[in-house]
Amino acid sequence: MTEAIEIYDDRLRAIIPPDASLQKLANGAVHSEGPLYFHEDDSIIWSDAHGNRLLHWSATENVSVLRDPSDYQSGNYRDLEGRLVACSSGLRAIIRREDDGEWKVLVDRYQGKRLNSPNDLVVKSDGTIWFTDPPYGITEPNQGYGGEQEQPGSYVYRFDPATGEISPIVTDMVRPNGLAFSPDESLLYVSDTAAFNIPGGPHHIRVYEVMDDGHVKNGRVFCVIDPGQPDGFRVDEHGNVFTSSQDSVQIYAPDGTQLGKILLPETSTNLTFGGKEGDRLFITAGHSLYAIDLNTRGVQQ
Repeated sequence: MTEAIEIYDDRLRAIIPPDASLQKLANGAVHSEGPLYFHEDDSIIWSDAHGNRLLHWSATENVSVLRDPSDYQSGNYRDLEGRLVACSSGLRAIIRREDDGEWKVLVDRYQGKRLNSPNDLVVKSDGTIWFTDPPYGITEPNQGYGGEQEQPGSYVYRFDPATGEISPIVTDMVRPNGLAFSPDESLLYVSDTAAFNIPGGPHHIRVYEVMDDGHVKNGRVFCVIDPGQPDGFRVDEHGNVFTSSQDSVQIYAPDGTQLGKILLPETSTNLTFGGKEGDRLFITAGHSLYAIDLNTRGVQQ
């Protein structure tokens, strides 16, 4: 095992190969965020969240700019038809890239009032989009266009593109940020990064049971992240949680035990699984994009 890996539990040895090494693929972003893998050309798109750009990397073409400006696009995912859906902190909306390349606003209001600034999202197997809505695009000058907060809190919403229905699902968090489902979608994990700018605020991941009607119950703290914040994270096929933090990608078993860390030279912000076998972990951190090959695969996205 390389010096970039810290092992706290022997279960990690089955997840990370002994010869695994961290590779730096690209740099030059102001603040890298929201990586998303495209199997069609073995490439990654990711957000330069503070640079207001959307970037693209592949082994054959290196780095190119897909959108500039990107309206502070952050979280990126694919819907059931393979289209790119994303959070726009600038537009305070969920947006989608249509087949003709145009971008469409899917939803930007709840009960007639503007959303705060959607930050991250996932698409459930039924096609619904679940997203977090902290106010960072309003309060932080390098994350959006500012404005007034119209919603009474920062919630996790479920949005159905087929019907246009939007519902708040999680309302008991301070600053919900990253989110992911367990492999069978029976659990929803959501990070709270309030400590970023609220002294003494949460810096943990909560987990909720998902009910058949699309709501959640029995929320509890799954793990507390230290140092730093659990900004973005993903879950592998076995239910292990891989989350960003200040010094590393921290890895937790489904029972909440910390298995270890993948150390990074920059502060990690988010990550995604990709590669032809789905076993390559792509990590956005600081100004850069990194990758490491694992012995586990991510939940399909």
